[in-house]
Amino acid sequence: MDRITATKTAKLADECHKIFSLSDSVKNAIAKTNREEFVPSGFRHNAYKLDALPMGSSQWISSPLTVAKMTEYLLPKGADRVLEIGCGSGYQAAVLSHLFRGVFTIERIEPLILEAKLRFRKLGIGNIHTKLDDGQNGWIQYAPFERILFSATAKEIPAKLFEQLSEGGILVAPMQVGAKQVITRFRKVGNSLQKEELEECDFVPILNGIQK
Repeated sequence: MDRITATKTAKLADECHKIFSLSDSVKNAIAKTNREEFVPSGFRHNAYKLDALPMGSSQWISSPLTVAKMTEYLLPKGADRVLEIGCGSGYQAAVLSHLFRGVFTIERIEPLILEAKLRFRKLGIGNIHTKLDDGQNGWIQYAPFERILFSATAKEIPAKLFEQLSEGGILVAPMQVGAKQVITRFRKVGNSLQKEELEECDFVPILNGIQK
């Protein structure tokens, strides 16, 4: 990352931190991730604003502030592997790559996952594993995961994803609660789940199947 870009990403991390207190590790992960690489070329001038931006396949790249919050809510410290449901542009996965040894990200829209893979390669990120699939299936061959993150809103969390969460593991997801969406953190304790509602949010809904 050149000096000008590094200055812009550091400023972006500071702006997020002013609004929502971030741990040093999460703030550094935001500062180290070149957001310009993840937004469509026509929106490069907006890459460092705290806004969600449109991208291909009628999807959105989340606001950096939302990505920072979701990452913080995951409590990444001490966790080794994270599963992300909904890779999208790949920006969230790139941020996670600075905090986890292994990032496993699933996307159901084929053009998006192919573009994200190219970005990871260009940026030299070697610890992100990608898969085209319905994310609600999880990724059994690499389970269990200490952390699972949903980057799309769910009405309920599929049982098979909780099965792929390790004991004491944390799953963070935007949940549909009546007419609103609420970021919710689940912690797996034995056979039960502790649930904590964190804040209202606005994400695209999770959809079934694969889109070529």
